[in-house]
Amino acid sequence: MTLRTTLLAATAIVSVPVLAAAEMNFSAIPVPTTDEMKRSILSSETVTVDGADTTIGYHVLARSGDTIGGGTFARLVDQDGNPIDGDSEYGSPDADFTSFLPIGDKIYSITHFESRPAAMYLSTVDQDAEGNLTYTDTKPIDFASVGGLWVPCAGSVTPWNTHLGSEEYPADARAHAEATSLDQIDDYNYAMVAYFGVDPATMSLDDYRRVYNPYQYGFPVEVTVTEGGEASVAKHYSMGRIAVELANVMPDEKTAYISDDGTNVGLFRYVADTAGDLSAGQLYAAKWTQTSDEGAGAADITWVDLGHADDATIQKAIDDKTGFMDIFAVGEMADDGTCAEGFMPSAAEGRAECLQVKDGMEAVASRLETRRYASMLGATVEFRKMEGNVYNPDNNSLYLAISEVAKGMTDGDDLDMGSSNDVRVAKNPCGAVYELSLDDDFVATDMKAVVEGKPSDYAEGSEYAGNECDVDGIANPDNVTYIPGQKLLVIGEDTGGGHQNDVVWTMNTDTGDLTRIMSSPYGSEMTSVDWYADLNGHAYLTAVIQHPYGESDEDKAADEADTRAYVGYMGPFPVAMK
Repeated sequence: MTLRTTLLAATAIVSVPVLAAAEMNFSAIPVPTTDEMKRSILSSETVTVDGADTTIGYHVLARSGDTIGGGTFARLVDQDGNPIDGDSEYGSPDADFTSFLPIGDKIYSITHFESRPAAMYLSTVDQDAEGNLTYTDTKPIDFASVGGLWVPCAGSVTPWNTHLGSEEYPADARAHAEATSLDQIDDYNYAMVAYFGVDPATMSLDDYRRVYNPYQYGFPVEVTVTEGGEASVAKHYSMGRIAVELANVMPDEKTAYISDDGTNVGLFRYVADTAGDLSAGQLYAAKWTQTSDEGAGAADITWVDLGHADDATIQKAIDDKTGFMDIFAVGEMADDGTCAEGFMPSAAEGRAECLQVKDGMEAVASRLETRRYASMLGATVEFRKMEGNVYNPDNNSLYLAISEVAKGMTDGDDLDMGSSNDVRVAKNPCGAVYELSLDDDFVATDMKAVVEGKPSDYAEGSEYAGNECDVDGIANPDNVTYIPGQKLLVIGEDTGGGHQNDVVWTMNTDTGDLTRIMSSPYGSEMTSVDWYADLNGHAYLTAVIQHPYGESDEDKAADEADTRAYVGYMGPFPVAMK
């Protein structure tokens, strides 16, 4: 049978009774168990609101490589706008966060691609009378003014209607500074040099250092679009440099929560000086004081002040090519994890270090080595695979996904060296979603797990064989969104072995009941779940299917065309559900 990726018919959809605690309920989809289902996009066909059914389904806006108007969606380009040699004819399969931006009487959409070098595409959207959406044109956004774009992952739309993207997994600047040969630098970084016209296959260490500055990457990225369809970009250096999964601005238009992906990472809170302006502000890092080790745990949260900075000051330090050794002196760590007088321990970047900030470099350290600096000051830098976060206006809280509860989050791990070992909970490879209570100033005061995945061992020959987490629960939660007024948290997965097919769930926040509303083809990641309550009289739930057949089951793809990403949405929904 030829490989195909289609929506299954509505006859495959299983009905779910309306929950008393919510007015809105999606029809459920089954667990993918056949090869045909596992190659397909399964999606809820209906949603029930106050007893009335609305047909929704999943609608594809674009796939990598599509020609849309005068542009080719997802093609990667260099700093001069030329296609990068060696790029697939379909461009990047790594589509991630996709925003809708109503501006004047037009709708624009920005999709960013989690690649090295990366890209963002600005698309024009047509909306018909029934609310159906179509891309009519697309073009790449120019990032040459900020040294290019690096691995944007999740994103959000700010309260003032701009696209707020991210840059994940920035390079270890200490390794960059200390390397005496190219093979001492992580080859994950190599591909970025193509943006500057350097061939990564033939470059020398000098070539690499000439064009690649690790301190240019790892920041929230804001894109503003005019009614005429022109985009301007800004990297917000004052918000700190980490593996930015998502920067999410609260309703006060000043407070932003910034989640940090990777191993031994932290949670950060930024407070802008001026509402609607992220160019200057105060940065804080969370301190976990554990109150429970049951399941994925619970804690009181306090905040370590990392100081004030503005974009211009930090940009000057980057432009001046400030290096790691300009910021820190490095000492030796004793076997018991202590440092010599004047040095402080850090557990960031996957290594235990003794560091001392050089005189006058505190602000630069706080923004260019944010995770290291936070660890030195006693913040908790022990989290593992911190993913998306979303605000719940119904009870003034924040949901935060942890894709895998492991490594520094457990007690006695090697990565605890140099840390305060604040998080001491049981390992859970299936992950968890936490809820953080906020006060009237949007400051988180505590944190507790509200849903966890359940490791499972399905016997060979079982219809669920190949799933390492319970098929009726979450596996490696990643992107999250919330539907206000309906008590529904939406959870998208990024899982390899946890679930063979990544799933989108709704969770009733009163009862904890989960409904499976979408699943993707083999090897995909479900990204960009985001709720739009009112877009010209219609509501939408975006969903992007990243790198089909790319994370597992690569051998099941019949040809490269099957590996193209999908950008789309569920809906339209009645706007009364906002």
